[in-house]
Amino acid sequence: MERFGEPADLTQTDLAFTYDDYATGQSWITISVAQKARLLGCSAMNPPNPIKTIGLLAYDDMQALDLTGPLDVFDAANALASGMPPYGLHVIGVHTGTARTENGLAVVPARSIDKTPLLDTQLIPGGIGSRIGNTDPQLLAWLRLQAKSARRVVSVCTGAYLLAAAGLLAGRRVATHWQYAEDLARRFPAIHVEPEKLFLRDGRFATSGGLTAGIDLALALVEEDLGAAMSLAVARYLVMYVTRPGNQTQFSPPLAA
Repeated sequence: MERFGEPADLTQTDLAFTYDDYATGQSWITISVAQKARLLGCSAMNPPNPIKTIGLLAYDDMQALDLTGPLDVFDAANALASGMPPYGLHVIGVHTGTARTENGLAVVPARSIDKTPLLDTQLIPGGIGSRIGNTDPQLLAWLRLQAKSARRVVSVCTGAYLLAAAGLLAGRRVATHWQYAEDLARRFPAIHVEPEKLFLRDGRFATSGGLTAGIDLALALVEEDLGAAMSLAVARYLVMYVTRPGNQTQFSPPLAA
């Protein structure tokens, strides 16, 4: 196992996390949230890359967790980084004004799709609105336009319906919420739906299963950008039980029984 350096000096007010090497009984990484969680000697915490701009779409009747889960993952990476935050986060509305999620949460985007910065990553949450409102020509045009320049195009849960309606997933392998996999495949026969995948990547496109699977996918993207140490640090900060790989099924054994 690669050693990432000695633990930081912590005060009693620090909230600390430790990465344990159970094979040796030693701890290699200590993270102090009060000190913005410096991982001493770990280059993954101080990436040389410029800020990566992430645009998260907000629309009426989206699933709240599909938006807030990944948003909190990227925001935690910013909080845990030393120096300049690695991500610029933008919640982008289809229109100006408030978007209401399925559970009634009011989300007020900072900007709308007609005033979008150049995006590194475009993220589309799912929800009822993605399955019944995916014919908005302005939105579909925006999705296609952003996909031309974005390094990554991401959907969570049934956000894949919107990308499919925009013609962006034809011929690609796609993950979505298990309950809607058959319907997605029926409505868009040109895409290859893999209903059991937690998340998967096909070129620049990354798609996930439902709800909490979006958090797993976001952690995988953080690992891709900033390294495994940062992804682990974020998972610990969010009190995740474990970071799940994309090839894991959407059901744990107790739920599948």
